[in-house]
Amino acid sequence: MLTRSFFLSYILVMNTSSVTSGTVTSATLRKPAWIRTSIPVGLEWKRVDAILARRGLHTVCDEARCPNKAECWACGTATFMILGDVCTRGCRFCAVATAREGRPLRMEEPAELAEAVAELGLRYAVVTSVDRDDLPDRGSVHFAACIRAIKEKSPQVKVEVLIPDYVEGELEVIIKAGADVIAHNVETVRRLQAVRDGRASFDKSLHTLGYAKKLGAPLTKSSLLLGLGEKADEIRVTMDALRAVDVDVLVLGQYLRPSEKQLPVAEYIEPAVFDAWAVEGHGRGFSSVVSAPFARTSYHAMEAWERKSAPAGQATDTRSGT
Repeated sequence: MLTRSFFLSYILVMNTSSVTSGTVTSATLRKPAWIRTSIPVGLEWKRVDAILARRGLHTVCDEARCPNKAECWACGTATFMILGDVCTRGCRFCAVATAREGRPLRMEEPAELAEAVAELGLRYAVVTSVDRDDLPDRGSVHFAACIRAIKEKSPQVKVEVLIPDYVEGELEVIIKAGADVIAHNVETVRRLQAVRDGRASFDKSLHTLGYAKKLGAPLTKSSLLLGLGEKADEIRVTMDALRAVDVDVLVLGQYLRPSEKQLPVAEYIEPAVFDAWAVEGHGRGFSSVVSAPFARTSYHAMEAWERKSAPAGQATDTRSGT
């Protein structure tokens, strides 16, 4: 289990044939040069911001302080966050506001979301949500309504959803709504699951992913945050566990501490090591691997989907620097 104090962290280093691990004291940790973000520039991000504000929509870009906001918003894309902006869970790595109960659902949210997707001219829409343990169906029916609204307004748009750990009776309505990609994150290796809210677990997440596939999800996806103190062999075991439930797409990204309230970073992973993990993930059977310091579940989501749909023989990994 991960404790509140980090005495040792692990550095992943690449040799000629594989990825291995070493150690370094957390006292030596400094933010490296490759961990840089920029503020949005130009006019496109302002247009995105104005559309979202006018329609009363939230994005995980803002709420979770995502490092990719400048890049994605400048390209006219955003990851929408539905079911309110208050989560009923409190994971120790996440900056989204938490409380015992979320905000009242906005019945107009599905229609407003569909209009925003159309207005932004998106070809690929990513929708995620806060957890809503305070609702009888945990928000699954509302989530499904958002998917249907986008599909009805813009049938050509591919819809990826990053869902909570939905189970039987909840996942069925999500699958029936017609999402093209079902994503759910295990977040970290089994040993470090204490970084998540106590109601989440590695096995629950595997169940969600496996059940989604059994129900007919066209594509499933999960991601890992690296730099929480995981070992190289634990990452490999996690990859194999995800493949065992037929997860298609894997995302590997650097954990970045949103504020002093969240867990400290145990290590910064070099971009070359993310490249090595991309190769290894593909070798372990994932159809597409997005692996880079700033990679998040929805980062380069359309590219990952296109790689999964590419003819055999074409490259299917997205590495650092892309």
